[in-house]
Amino acid sequence: MKNYIFGNKCIALLGVLALLATGTATAAGTRQLATGGASTIEGSAGGGIVPWAAITGYGTGDEIGATAFASRVDTGDYRLDSQGAAVGLFNRIELSLARQDLDLITLGPALGLPGAHLRQHVVGVKLRLFGDVIYTDWPQVSLGVQYKKNRDFLIPSVVGATDDSDVDVYLSATKVFLAGVGNFNAFINGTARWTRANETGLLGFGGPLHSGRRLQAEISGGVLLSRHFAIGAEYRRKSGNLSGLPEDDWRDLFIAWFPNRHLSLVLAYVDLGTVATLQDQTGWYLSLQGAF
Repeated sequence: MKNYIFGNKCIALLGVLALLATGTATAAGTRQLATGGASTIEGSAGGGIVPWAAITGYGTGDEIGATAFASRVDTGDYRLDSQGAAVGLFNRIELSLARQDLDLITLGPALGLPGAHLRQHVVGVKLRLFGDVIYTDWPQVSLGVQYKKNRDFLIPSVVGATDDSDVDVYLSATKVFLAGVGNFNAFINGTARWTRANETGLLGFGGPLHSGRRLQAEISGGVLLSRHFAIGAEYRRKSGNLSGLPEDDWRDLFIAWFPNRHLSLVLAYVDLGTVATLQDQTGWYLSLQGAF
């Protein structure tokens, strides 16, 4: 019950900031199209699985922007639904919230738990430290913190997770290269994450193999085929703290459509490897984001 109250309070706060954004920003902000990225499954601005240094939305230094998203990852054995919202304050600070729901389509019945789900709340804060994705020689660099709270800890505790909540800390650098690949603009992002999450926290935190946080690398990059379309790939290294439940790294190939500053759509092929003993978890990812 406390988790629901906590989540509702966060949503209310983001809602208030979103109302402020509508009165402060014009046409969802004035930064260039696609420079705010999309929304990750954890709520922050970025690709689908890797956060970027970009601040959500299109607000410049004197504007406030807000985004909301819904996404689904489906491998057949698992289905992960994520929804959330974020607010970008003056292209400097980002506040985000996401709710995740993992449906154990195959594993649940195999464990004698038909209809079992693993759910998680993620609350994030990101601070742009320096640089700009386009207008400076240096990349844009941001520091992010994500507080994660697992809401269904029975299964994670049985398989060896030690905690139902924890904090991820990450440092991201993002740069857009104008005409970087032929005549096309290109972008690249690198993220270093300090974490002890199991399957991003859906299986809890820590375990018998490793109890403390470790650095994990995450990268993404792509090419803007036009002002409205981008293609690219992402890679996210995973921890593996639970004995008997090795984690494979995640990767995807995506295409993103930015018809205007108010809407973005991302479609991807995902390869999650082995997830909780089930091998060859490949499938699709779809995410829709609105900016205000």
